[in-house]
Amino acid sequence: MNLKSFRSDHGTLHSMIGTDFNELTIAAKNLASHTFTLTGLGFGTSVLEWVASIAAIYLLVLDRTNWKTNMLTSLLIPYIFFSAPSLIFGIFRGEIGKWIAFVAVIVQLFFPKHAKEYLELPVALVLIAVVAPNLIAGTFRDSWIGLAICLGIGCYLLQEHIRASGGFRNAFTKANGISNTVGIICLVVFPVWALIF
Repeated sequence: MNLKSFRSDHGTLHSMIGTDFNELTIAAKNLASHTFTLTGLGFGTSVLEWVASIAAIYLLVLDRTNWKTNMLTSLLIPYIFFSAPSLIFGIFRGEIGKWIAFVAVIVQLFFPKHAKEYLELPVALVLIAVVAPNLIAGTFRDSWIGLAICLGIGCYLLQEHIRASGGFRNAFTKANGISNTVGIICLVVFPVWALIF
């Protein structure tokens, strides 16, 4: 093999590798573009789902502590039921939820003085998740019906909060009103976003 043929083979090999890298780059860009197109709105919906669930839990905890509000916070239980991310809902619907429900029922039956009042609503959520029929836990929860229920609950809580605060302006200016208002707005934004997209 002479030096001239080695250089021409090397040049051909180099151009082939360069072409392959260019094709790989184009394929990677197309993959990223198609992935964003297909999951972009779904990713936003799942993030809002987590934010809305955390906001509902935050409002539930806030009401059970010293920051009592006039809101009907028991409505947050069906909201969390219908809006909880599938990962969390699956955990509470499975064996872990069954054990939590079992222990809660035993404590309530045999040790009612030790059952704390602030644990009633969280235990009710777990009980509902465990015993809900598949029609509600699967079909309604994963459809527009669950989103419509969440939207109705969010709008009702927002309206009641604004009325209890003494108006829209007071809902944003009172010290404890701001956190409640932002949390309730998160409850409304998720179902609106999910219904639109």
